[in-house]
Amino acid sequence: MQKINGHDMNNLQRVWKNDTPFIGEIEEDEEIMLEIPDSSTDQVKLETVSEDLANMDSSLMDASVGPLNVRGAKPGDLIEVSIHSIETGNWGFSTLSEDFGLLKGRFRSTIFHWKIENGFAIPDGNFLKGVKIPISPFLGVIATLPSSGRYGMIPPQHFGGNMDNRLNGAGSKILLPVNVDGAGLSFGDPHACQGDGEVCGTAVETSAKVRVSVRIIRGTNITAPVTISTERPLGRVICTTGIAPDLRSASVDAVEAMISYLETLGFREDESYLLCSVACHLRISEIVDEPNYVVSMLLPEEILKNVKD
Repeated sequence: MQKINGHDMNNLQRVWKNDTPFIGEIEEDEEIMLEIPDSSTDQVKLETVSEDLANMDSSLMDASVGPLNVRGAKPGDLIEVSIHSIETGNWGFSTLSEDFGLLKGRFRSTIFHWKIENGFAIPDGNFLKGVKIPISPFLGVIATLPSSGRYGMIPPQHFGGNMDNRLNGAGSKILLPVNVDGAGLSFGDPHACQGDGEVCGTAVETSAKVRVSVRIIRGTNITAPVTISTERPLGRVICTTGIAPDLRSASVDAVEAMISYLETLGFREDESYLLCSVACHLRISEIVDEPNYVVSMLLPEEILKNVKD
């Protein structure tokens, strides 16, 4: 099996543009193994503390492994990427940022470390005591190259990129448009777990070993990413609500309400916000009763079963 080491900087791209040299080639139905660094591109270590965050090289954030030449792929085709398995590292991290996230400007930049063991992300430090989050690993970044232009790794674009869609995990198929000969397929930003919305700007960020294969689909009119996946039931949930004349404001209100609820359980404001990002799910509950829309935030109650009142 072909293996590509994404911890080698020569195998990473840091910008989306159509003339980026290919780092390798993949045949249709060939299975390959990718070693993918975390979203900091190995800058965060187990010993990293909050004061170190200001010294991180932002140009390395979400660097992706690729691009790969998908042999035979032509503009106008789709490629169907099958994710066969994702093996995470045994630790991860999350951060709050002063200038990023749904509630930016409210929290100082802080790093939180997690242990990843026995199928759970477990706080490794003085935060979220009693919380254990079931992991459901996925890739935050998956994309083909654009036909023209130059784009940073954030935000996502019509060709994919930093979508942070938690459905892009093992067992899923992701359809991506081909815009250049060979497609230029790339992968990055592994997450151990994340809530829909990733509201603080990070999930449980980690490294991963990923097995994938690719199939070419010809003659479609699909021009944006499509995911075929299985949605895991959440079980009994705690649901907070935001109601506002735009979806962003309604989302903020739903998050604020969840933070307030979690504070009644004894959590600090910053760790409550973090939990909203790594484990809670934003949903559009109603978008037709203009002029106000309803956004809900769901927290699986199971995550709190070991939390003492």
